[in-house]
Amino acid sequence: MAHPAMMDVMDPRRMCPHCRAFITVKDRVCPYCHEAVAPKQSVESTVFAGFIPHVRFNMMIILLINFGVYLATALYSMNSGHENAFIDLDPRTLVMFGAKYNFLLAQGEWWRLVTAGFLHGGIVHIFMNCIGLLLIGADVEETYGAARMLVIYFCSTVAGFYASAMWSPVVSVGASAAVFGLLGAMIAYGVRKGEGLSLRSGYVMWAGYNLLFGILGGGNIDNAAHIGGLAAGFGIAYFAGTEGRVRSPQEALWRVASWICILITAFCFLKMYLWFRVNTR
Repeated sequence: MAHPAMMDVMDPRRMCPHCRAFITVKDRVCPYCHEAVAPKQSVESTVFAGFIPHVRFNMMIILLINFGVYLATALYSMNSGHENAFIDLDPRTLVMFGAKYNFLLAQGEWWRLVTAGFLHGGIVHIFMNCIGLLLIGADVEETYGAARMLVIYFCSTVAGFYASAMWSPVVSVGASAAVFGLLGAMIAYGVRKGEGLSLRSGYVMWAGYNLLFGILGGGNIDNAAHIGGLAAGFGIAYFAGTEGRVRSPQEALWRVASWICILITAFCFLKMYLWFRVNTR
């Protein structure tokens, strides 16, 4: 079964901005709610047609931050004597850059619940997580709007690594808690539409396969973070609803909440930098 986020590639469809039903890219009027919709450029005319779905600005910034942090950690690890750092990072480097590490969390370094979500343990790790973000991120931002997507991303990351801290003592990093949070948001959208948790849903199947893979994959996969992120994303999205009128008080509150999440994330990176400076003297 094709993942829903790839519909623009395999079957040129998009989501109606009024009723959220899937329509074709050629439709000028939604056949379900009969509202006018703006034309959308066909993916066949883009340079990367057939390889990646449409990526919105916020998700692109998140991806760039992930890759930027990975480059910084790999260079630091290489300078510390690890020749294969770009392929596989050592745990000490990850801890130095803000990984979830229960001993330091217990010392009050709560900011690691945020920074851990932007770190990755190797090139395969970051590649797989960024593919997940590419596939699901545009769907969530189109369905819920940029502000809700950022809040879901932030809260899923924190909830995922908090669940990991409660469940597992090992060092943990990765954007997969947020990926599962975005999956949870799309599952919540299906539930709100009355579709339930149908196994026919690509989102439910994707979450189920990855959780099963996490169980079978052993100790290298942090399923606690996945479950925590999934639950947080589902819960927030279910009660948040989809984007409404741009100038409404409710949308203004979501924009404020998204900026709070951005500022907290920036503060956590500042805390990481200050900790790094003190501990690398």
